This record gives sequence, structure tokens and C-alpha cells, in this order.
Amino acid sequence: MVENARQKQKKLSWKKRSKAKKAPPPPPTATLALSLLRPASLISFLLVEGKGASKVGEGGWSARECRASRPGGPQRNPGVPSIVPSLHSGRSVRFQIEEEEEEERDLRPSLQLKPSAPPITTVISVSLSPLPIPSPNYPFRKSTTFRNADECGFSDHQIRGKTIVCDPSLVHVAITLDVEYLRGSVAAVHSILQHSMCPENVFFHFLVSETNLESLVRSTFPQLKLKVYYFDPEIVRSLISTSVRQALEQPLNYARNYLADLLEPCVKRVIYLDSDLVVVDDIAKLWTTSLGSRTIGAPEYCHANFTKYFTASFWSEKRFSGTFRGRKPCYFNTGVMVIDLVKWRWVGYTKRIERWMAIQKSHRIYELGSLPSYLLVFAGHVAPIEHRWNQHGLGGDNVRGSCRNLHPGPVSLLHWSGSGKPWLRLDSKQPCPLDALWAPYDLYGHSP
Repeated sequence: MVENARQKQKKLSWKKRSKAKKAPPPPPTATLALSLLRPASLISFLLVEGKGASKVGEGGWSARECRASRPGGPQRNPGVPSIVPSLHSGRSVRFQIEEEEEEERDLRPSLQLKPSAPPITTVISVSLSPLPIPSPNYPFRKSTTFRNADECGFSDHQIRGKTIVCDPSLVHVAITLDVEYLRGSVAAVHSILQHSMCPENVFFHFLVSETNLESLVRSTFPQLKLKVYYFDPEIVRSLISTSVRQALEQPLNYARNYLADLLEPCVKRVIYLDSDLVVVDDIAKLWTTSLGSRTIGAPEYCHANFTKYFTASFWSEKRFSGTFRGRKPCYFNTGVMVIDLVKWRWVGYTKRIERWMAIQKSHRIYELGSLPSYLLVFAGHVAPIEHRWNQHGLGGDNVRGSCRNLHPGPVSLLHWSGSGKPWLRLDSKQPCPLDALWAPYDLYGHSP
């Protein structure tokens, strides 16, 4: 009997140990997604007094407010503080900031720039399967539905339930989607819709690679007109050289070089936007900017020290530096560009960019990711756009990500180029004052 009792005791203790074993780890994909989309511990302040963005000057009527007042129209987002301007009236709305030293006023280059890639022989546009995240933990809240104002007129964007991408009345916007910057991309889309007079006329072209994010975006913006394009990382992997920041070496950063190949031939113009910005004006104003005879348009900064974007070996080699002969090159930020796709395709600018990337691999003529290849091809041939459309550098420099103030003048777009991203600084409870201007557009599940 004693022996039987001992055997029973062994069986019981073995069962307890079995139950105490840890459950198997979650699938690597889910672990990656959940680790990168970490919860937001958003700041307790949304209005900042002094420090960088103290007050907003007088602004005109807002199409957003006008729509919200119409029966059945969307409600104004209560989370948007008055510090975020509405610029629909065409009157200049200025952020009042303290005068800075001359050197601080220098509009430093955006280092959140994106590299480039080889020729595309096959363009793939696919409808991807859902992101493997359990529905109770879906990371983004559903956005308010934004509808066109009466002034937008009528256009039949849909035939038999399908959006017609070739509709000439549409405004085309291209943005990349990846897990690391997804929170920024969603905030950018939200800001565009919220400040647009005709949000139903905006068509979004999302560029993705590796990760499937289409279902997440559709759940967050159910009424959004969009198409997702798969960009194969192998197209550019052999052309990418090391940069001052690893984020600039990601293959998807180079997808912008292939918009003319990826998008439908009927799309003649597109606005390309980085994922670390918010638009606080009607995107249609940027869309209608005249490019004249130029292929791309962007805010230019001709007082910036242009020589620092290239190495000493570049300037010492006339076969390289000679490319600027007869041109008046100025720095421009590639995170906000209006692109004439018809001219791009006709001239073959993708091949020209690839050629400089190949030279960079063998001769190391620059250090800053994709920016220099655009400067080499386009600097001196850019249609100038008002500086209000790219208040860049808010993410600080390429290493420290220090806080920056706004530059003097009206603001239509705030751009956190540089190493400091507002969602990361807010989560770490170490935000910069201007990060409060990004927070109202954040739709992350735990944000206010």
C-alpha cells in the first residue's frame, strides 16, 4: 500500500509540473507587429504655451466645421485642439514663434529621406490578406467619416461598386506603409481627410512590401478610396548603400522612384508624402500647384550649403560634379513632392536615378540615403512650391533627434523628418513641444 501511495504521489506531482509549463510563444509575425505597434502613453497636454508653438493667429472658416454643421455630416473631431489651424479661407495663418538665431532659422535638410531601386519589369498590384492581429487588439480606432462639402460638385467615382482610379477629378496621394512607420502613415491620412474640402475626392496609393497592412487601413478608414501596390524589395536591394541612419536603407524607402511604373498609366500626377508628417491645409491646394515645364515640384531652400550633401571625392571628380554645370542647384526635401508622371515616364527618370545609385555603390559620393540621387537628377530643375507645404526638420538631426521650433511663416504641412518621431517621443513621455500638434491625428487604439 505504501508503494501504491508513492506512485500516486509521483503521478500527481508530474501532472502539476505539466500544467505549470509555459504556453508556446506567439507566432513571430504577431510578435513583430505587436512589439513595433507598442501602446501609446500619450501626453497629458495637447496645448502648449510658449515653447515653439504658442498661439495660432486668426484663421478663416473651416470646410471641416461647415460639413459638421450640415445634417448627417460628420462631427468635428473633439480631440483636435484649437492650436491646429484651419487654412481653408486662403488667408495666411501663422504660428507665432520666438525669433531664433540666424543659424537656427536655417532650414536643415530632412534626413528621413528614402532611397531608390532597379528597373521594374513586372508591376504587381495585389489585394493582400489580413494582418494577423487578433480583432480585440486591433491597434487603430475607426476614423470619423469625412464627406465632401457642397462646393465639391458631383463626380461618379464608382461604377458597379468599384472606385474608378482614372477619374480626372481625383487627387492622387502616394504613401508607403510598413509596420514601423504605420502609426505615422495613419495619422497622415487622417490629417489629409480632416482638412480637405473634398475628402471623398482623394485617392490614396499605398506602397507595401513584406507586411500585409491593407485590411488594417480599410478597417480604420472604411470609406477611403485606395489601392495597395506591392513593391518587391529585391528590385533595389543590390543598389542600396549604407547610410548615416539605418532607417534610410530600408528598400521601401526607394519605392517612390518607381511610382511611374507602379501606378496606372492613367494617373498623370501624384503627390508623394512621407509617413512622418501631418497636413493642416486642404491637400487640393498642393495638388493644383503649377509645375510649368518641370517634372517635380517641391519647396526649395537655396540658402542651404549644397556642397555638404556630397563627399569630397565627388566634388574633386569633374565627371561627377560636372553634372551641375549650367544649373543653379538648390536643396529640396523629397518627403513632399508633386510629380508629373507623364513627363517622368517620357524622360525615364527612374533609370537616371538608378545610374547614380550604381555610381554611389562603387565610388561613395554621398552619405544621405536617397536624397542625393534626387539632387543629382533634379536640383536646378524643380518647380518651386511655397515653404508652407513642408515645415520639415521637426524630428531634429540625424543622430540626437533634438527638439526644433517652427520656422517663421504660414504652415500647411508639418514634417517630423530627422531621427525623432513624434509617436516614439510621446510614448516615451519625453515629447518635444511641437509633438502636441501631431497627437490629435493619432488613431492608435490607446491614444486619446
